[in-house]
Amino acid sequence: MVINMSNKICTKCILPDTFPGIKFDDQGVCNYCKREEKALAKAAAKKTEYKKRLDDLIQTHQGKAPVYDVIVAYSGGKDSSYTLKLLKERYDLRILAFTFDNHFVSPFAFENINRVTDKLQTDLIQFRLPWPAGKQLFSLTAQKDIFPEATMLRASSICTTCIGMVKPLVLKTALEMSIPMVAFGWSPGQAPIQSAIMKTNPAMNRRTQDAFLKSFPEETKKIISRYLLPLSYFEIYKERFPYNIHPLAFFDYNEEKIKIELNTIGWEVPSDTDTNSSNCLLNAYANHCHIIRNGFHPYVWEIANMVRQGVVDREEGIEKIYTDQNAEMVAYAQEKLGL
Repeated sequence: MVINMSNKICTKCILPDTFPGIKFDDQGVCNYCKREEKALAKAAAKKTEYKKRLDDLIQTHQGKAPVYDVIVAYSGGKDSSYTLKLLKERYDLRILAFTFDNHFVSPFAFENINRVTDKLQTDLIQFRLPWPAGKQLFSLTAQKDIFPEATMLRASSICTTCIGMVKPLVLKTALEMSIPMVAFGWSPGQAPIQSAIMKTNPAMNRRTQDAFLKSFPEETKKIISRYLLPLSYFEIYKERFPYNIHPLAFFDYNEEKIKIELNTIGWEVPSDTDTNSSNCLLNAYANHCHIIRNGFHPYVWEIANMVRQGVVDREEGIEKIYTDQNAEMVAYAQEKLGL
């Protein structure tokens, strides 16, 4: 499962020579580092601006909705837990936490979910798809990359399938309950600051959903359709589409400090997940399948971005991506899926 460390990796970030389109200069610095340099400088300068934008957005909407100000896609992992804490303690928002049970949420993560939501006095709903549906969808994407090549640069097929159900389910709940904001715990390396505060566009959302559904073979489209936004909602609720926010793009981010802060609300570092997840028992196998088919780790783009931003040390990034201690977790998920 480990990428051979004899492979060349960028001397500035951690992208390997197996990453699509990569080139290195005489100093071993990759073309992605050079391309991202200006964008990162602009993003750093915009953090204060985006904090002000979030303050203004919350001031406009706080207390106006019938019950909740924001719904948080809550996996129980480190980043979504910190996002929940930030929105509750900094802004005192009325929060609904939404947890998607894909049958691979670790027992430790469930304990964290319960402790954190109790401590923050946050309402929680859990959505669990039936195991036959989950098994068919995850087995399919464990064996085949069904999504466009560009998607595979940033996430595995299994994870893309999972988050592809989470987002419309959270959006559907927000629309039905008139919740004006949807929050995600994306790390600074997962999504750019430019997308950190955006009004959801119904037409664009429908195109994205149509493309996602189109990727699946006919025999699974009926299954996946159950978890997508009903087409009628794009018209019925077109004036009610919420803002998407992911605050970790512009708030200070330090993994060790975050873990210490989270400890004050009952969150503990899990002992039953792999090095790239703090909530999911399927993640190691998803990474394994992606590396075999594509030759690079699906988290390498995210971690490389965080190395460039200085929120993760390069040595730590190399350890996260190129050190493998997850063979038992790979075997567990593979056996559970019957593969």
